[in-house]
Amino acid sequence: MIEALINALEFFPRGLVYVGLGLVLLFLAKLANDLITRHNINEEIGAKGNMAIALGMSGYFAGVTLVFVGAVFQPLTVAVDGGLGFNREFGADLVRVLLYSLAGIVALNLSRILMDRLVLFKFSVQKELVEDQNVGTAAVEFGMQVAIGLLIAGAIAGSGGGPDTALAFFGLGLVVLILFALFYEFTTPFNIHDEIEKDNAAVGVSLGGNLIAIGLVMLKAVFGDFIGWGASIAEFLTFAIIGFVLLYVLRLLIDLVLLPRIKVSNSLTAERNLGVAFIESTVVISAALILFFAI
Repeated sequence: MIEALINALEFFPRGLVYVGLGLVLLFLAKLANDLITRHNINEEIGAKGNMAIALGMSGYFAGVTLVFVGAVFQPLTVAVDGGLGFNREFGADLVRVLLYSLAGIVALNLSRILMDRLVLFKFSVQKELVEDQNVGTAAVEFGMQVAIGLLIAGAIAGSGGGPDTALAFFGLGLVVLILFALFYEFTTPFNIHDEIEKDNAAVGVSLGGNLIAIGLVMLKAVFGDFIGWGASIAEFLTFAIIGFVLLYVLRLLIDLVLLPRIKVSNSLTAERNLGVAFIESTVVISAALILFFAI
């Protein structure tokens, strides 16, 4: 029987093993999240129907998946190309992906705690999500966790570096995310914290979408092979500046070109227009995707 099992494994698609490993990591990430949260997630989502917690968890799972994809994008000894069978090199690749993914999940959870205190620092995120079931806060959490997942994925993917370079560029990326959130509030005519604390979901969706967009820009900035500290940092800073300018200009163009008869800031605040928020988020994310593939 053992010999038959070994023979069968010679024809087992390697890609399915990574799918299974990804599902196991989502389960482990859920356990990790349960350990650091003060509320019962199952009770909030199931019994109370808390949409804010559900949206935040969706962003968390998306971030974990992005971390895993970045780990798979390591220069593997045996490429994930639909090959068949198991061998020592494939086993080493699985261990490497597992370790990078677990480290990424830890980094994602710690970064989320840090970002909560530095981005939405004027109120308690925990209170808004659990007691007020604030979907606007959850939308920011969703965008923040996806952006962090993109950043981790870019930092650990590629070749030429190691854990030290991944950690360094991940740290630089976090600084950029925080600065961008502050820049976003500085360049809007309304107070983002006040609007979100008043349960304004439209403002939360808008900020969350912009965070995903800058996360994509940061993915471009840190993705690829490490070519030396000087050149890599210069490239990183170049993309960071481009991202800030591009996303700000796009917000102006949405007002002038895409929605010329609508005052976007007024629609987001006075009218709480979710449709406008989704359009703004889609446009800036689309532009960031074009930047990623075009440059």
